[in-house]
Amino acid sequence: MTDWLSAVLPSSCPANAKLAIARFAKRETIGRNGFSLSSPAFGQGEELDPCFTADEEDAVAPPMEWTAPPKGAEELVLVVENASQADPTCHWLVWGLPAQHGKLLEGETPPRTGKNDQGNSEWLLPKVDPDGAPHCFVFQLFALDLPIALMPGAGKAELFAAMEGHVIAACVLSASYSGSNEEDLGDLEDDA
Repeated sequence: MTDWLSAVLPSSCPANAKLAIARFAKRETIGRNGFSLSSPAFGQGEELDPCFTADEEDAVAPPMEWTAPPKGAEELVLVVENASQADPTCHWLVWGLPAQHGKLLEGETPPRTGKNDQGNSEWLLPKVDPDGAPHCFVFQLFALDLPIALMPGAGKAELFAAMEGHVIAACVLSASYSGSNEEDLGDLEDDA
């Protein structure tokens, strides 16, 4: 059961039982030995800056930082999904991350990426919900006890099959996005 999921996600984020974290982690593997994920661009449950979304032309993936995983970890895998949809949309699949304290810089190309739900290997830019409802994006980092032997461009099903039974620790970070409501003040003329 995934009753523990609502305890590790902010109340604004649905505890969607179809998230990768629900499939691969257990309450005791979340944050094991202090394993944690953060971002200098947003805090747990905070709004994503438009520079990481489809609202901006030159948008890129947000920066991520993590602490060292527990002993026995051989590789880290990052999965980003939209928890606000019944069947979570996969926005990013990253593997080949060294099992140590580390980070991905803003817009950095990771060592190995897989196909997101649009079939490309890039950060799938979050879009504004047509109804204006905020969506919750869950960044899920998994420590595995073996390296993943997949070539870049593999899909979610292949990656998840390779991860099965090998997750020894996991951590999550979530961000919401409802779109930019700010007016572009740069186009207004000065009447003075």
